Amino acid sequence: MGGERQDTTGSPRAGASGRRPAWIVGAASLALVGIGAGAWAVFGGRDEPRTGPLSAAEVRSAADGFLDAWAEGDTDGAARRTSDAASAGAALRAYRDRAHLVPKRLTPGAAQGTRVPVGVGAEFAYDGARAPLTYDTALTVVRRAGDGEPVVRWEPSVPHPQLTAGKRLETRETGAAPLRAADRSGRALDTETFPSLKPVVEGLRRSYGKTAGGRPGLELRVVPDGRASSDAAPPAGKVLLTVPEGAPGRLRTTLDARVQAAAEREVARRTDASLVVLKPSTGEILAVANSRTGGPNIALEGRLAPGSTMKMITASLLLEKHIADPDKPHPCPKTASYGGWQFHNVDDFDIAGGTFRTSFAASCNTAFITQAGKLADDALARQAREVFGIGEHWSVGVDAFDGAVPVEHAASKAASMIGQGEVRMNPLTMASVVSTARTGTFRQPYLVAPSIGHRTLATASRTLDPAAHRQLRDLLHTTATAGSAAGSMAGLTGDIGAKTGSAEVIGQKEPNGWFAAWHGDLAAAAVMQRGGRGGESSGPLVAAVLKAVPSE
Repeated sequence: MGGERQDTTGSPRAGASGRRPAWIVGAASLALVGIGAGAWAVFGGRDEPRTGPLSAAEVRSAADGFLDAWAEGDTDGAARRTSDAASAGAALRAYRDRAHLVPKRLTPGAAQGTRVPVGVGAEFAYDGARAPLTYDTALTVVRRAGDGEPVVRWEPSVPHPQLTAGKRLETRETGAAPLRAADRSGRALDTETFPSLKPVVEGLRRSYGKTAGGRPGLELRVVPDGRASSDAAPPAGKVLLTVPEGAPGRLRTTLDARVQAAAEREVARRTDASLVVLKPSTGEILAVANSRTGGPNIALEGRLAPGSTMKMITASLLLEKHIADPDKPHPCPKTASYGGWQFHNVDDFDIAGGTFRTSFAASCNTAFITQAGKLADDALARQAREVFGIGEHWSVGVDAFDGAVPVEHAASKAASMIGQGEVRMNPLTMASVVSTARTGTFRQPYLVAPSIGHRTLATASRTLDPAAHRQLRDLLHTTATAGSAAGSMAGLTGDIGAKTGSAEVIGQKEPNGWFAAWHGDLAAAAVMQRGGRGGESSGPLVAAVLKAVPSE
């Protein structure tokens, strides 16, 4: 080895041009022609390709030239010192731009013939993260085709030994950036204190961790080339480098820790309860709570039939079309048939000589079924979408289901009028419905300000007709003070309104109990699966939260 090193430094170099002049051989020996006294010239001098075995000096010079250019960031210059400048340039740029690596130290070892081992000390630098990466690679010097110049033979493994043919380097995030969520006043929302918020905070982390200034963990991998990567199925390959996640980002939400604490306390006392609290004047979500903190987020993502709470939307439609009037006579028989199905009231009650107000306050099913024939098949679906914003692609800030009221026909249309059939809601959507009933204008619920992430909130195409709005709000006030919701709402005074609901579920002994109400600028909706009648199950839950927080 010592001899090779000596050869490298002591071998005589060619002229300044690096090429040897070609002398022209004549018929006898050298054809020389005198030019003037004692002067000679070479006829036909022309460079020829360099050939023959590479000297140690040529190997070292070629290797040093390549490594010097690469270390200085001159990828094009380094590529020109290889046997395949195009491939080398692309690979070295990918090393820099896709793998986010910068060679900080390139140390050639003693050449072994034409092979030169190289120790690499690189730095990984991406999105504020930095980490060292050291490894050994090697390069081989060959004569370039055409002119015979010594150059590095380009191979995919020159930048890194794991980069064999068909592989590439890829930087991947190992997960969402860390995030610390805060309520509207800046108070930290600790998921140990507020267990219902675990899926909410995780959703915020996925959506806003980086936006809020957090840095995710990172991996540098060798992966098969040409294979698209995805978060669901990371490409196979070897992990070369792992960088742990950095400091968490900070995100202020619309939640109110006081309201959230009350919601957490109340759902914890019950089984299968889910609740959402809103600010009707703005749509801001103040609390989200579920009894089951480890299961699906029913409060925001549930897809359940809402039962008679759906009558808020149906009543608004009947009032706008002057099919019903609060204080005019309205039928409420024990049973009513439509589309071949027979519908009945709870316990088969009826109201003889009653008005629409008395039927609504008592949650009479047949008062609505008897009017089904007066409505077009798409009327209820349009009312839900155009006035209450249902299904209008809400941008809440986390995953949420914004409800579904499909167009139905015959008996199914009648069932949808009382919140059965294929109508699907959750506490979020029903809290929004009761908020719209209070204000007359749909304001899309949201958990994160739309300015974060440059989101656009959904809007409804129109407001509720002013006269119908006054009538609907009055009906809900009657229900809260003298109807099926009065027991739960006792103790709340002033600007209040409420609606009860019970949704039958096939194969379930007890119905799901629903309740939606407002007290001033505070609205809430809840469902208790298998809880029974809404006024007896979800009603006390909603009322307890409304009573625990002063209304604005």
